[in-house]
Amino acid sequence: MGTIIVGAVLVAVVALVVCSMIRDKKNGKSLQCGGDCSHCGGHCGR
Repeated sequence: MGTIIVGAVLVAVVALVVCSMIRDKKNGKSLQCGGDCSHCGGHCGR
């Protein structure tokens, strides 16, 4: 029973992370570029 509960919690956490990444991608953010072109040299086209 404990294994099922831990598995369900892990699935929920992974789902929240994926949803957050999708939402950030739709808003123009990503892990690679935070939108601050002064740090990346302006390669993102902004």
